[in-house]
Amino acid sequence: MATLQDIADRLNISKGTVSKALNGAPDISETLQKTVLETAVEMGYTKIRRQKAAEKKLCILIENVDYKESHQFGYEILLGFRQLAEPAGYTVDIVDTTEKLQKSTPYDVFMLQNQYLGAFVVGFSLNDPWMKDFQTSRTPTVLYDNYIIANPNMAYVGIDNNEGMELAVSHLKKLGHKKIGYLSSALGSHIMQVRHKAFFHALKQNGLKSDPTCAGSSYYITQCMEKHLPRLLDMGITGIICSYDLIANAAMIQCQQLGYKVPDEISIIGFDDLPICAYTSPPLTTIRQERIQLGKSAYYALDSLMNQISIGTLLLHAKLIERGSTGEVLSDK
Repeated sequence: MATLQDIADRLNISKGTVSKALNGAPDISETLQKTVLETAVEMGYTKIRRQKAAEKKLCILIENVDYKESHQFGYEILLGFRQLAEPAGYTVDIVDTTEKLQKSTPYDVFMLQNQYLGAFVVGFSLNDPWMKDFQTSRTPTVLYDNYIIANPNMAYVGIDNNEGMELAVSHLKKLGHKKIGYLSSALGSHIMQVRHKAFFHALKQNGLKSDPTCAGSSYYITQCMEKHLPRLLDMGITGIICSYDLIANAAMIQCQQLGYKVPDEISIIGFDDLPICAYTSPPLTTIRQERIQLGKSAYYALDSLMNQISIGTLLLHAKLIERGSTGEVLSDK
């Protein structure tokens, strides 16, 4: 692996200047510091730097996910990660990540600059700039609900979405539903694509009609309710599975406003089991993600990567939580 002298020789500067740049010395210009950091990453100096770091630091990079209050989706995921990482002696920084940050600083450079040993990445979309960096990154990194192929430094954690969708479709089938639809947010993230595909696979596995017109996706929930829900109802759909709970709750409210009784005339299933699900009207049947366990599994995976154990994918079992929003088919609309 590269040494300080190797980096200095590459850039034709002194070893001392390299050291000062890596340590953020104030008398080194930002331009030179950036050049040194990028060269250090390119030459593989990252791991040496981390092995010598006095403070054991990890970060959670989070975007597009609320996490600061206990009822929010990301709260327990981050809590589970910290519950294992901090007793193991790590400082865990939570970094609200922006597109501006990702465009201004390459991922490995950011990690080296801040002396982070590894990262847990939550809420990134497929078009985030660092998603490209992850393909070749040398930094141990665990992605929640995202997948990077063929990089031994990257791992993917989540729940088994195929299992979850199978549980949802099987549940509706047992209740007599033969016409099942699907509502989703836009398919611009890995997990939305996975669940969309899993829905149609589950229909086929259960011997039910698999028609692309039975699904609808939109960027905004209101658009999804206005454009796709009435269409599914007009098609005679009696059961609807939603890609996440907030869409499912919106669908229940909209169906009731249109005069449909839930679950007598239309059954609805969500995904995630947010705390609000027990208090919707009626309480929402959903697929549970054990979020604290997801956070803990992310730490297990990251710890493995940091010890040169190349974890690829770690999926937890899904669980159907049956509540009042699903019931037997009383009429074939």
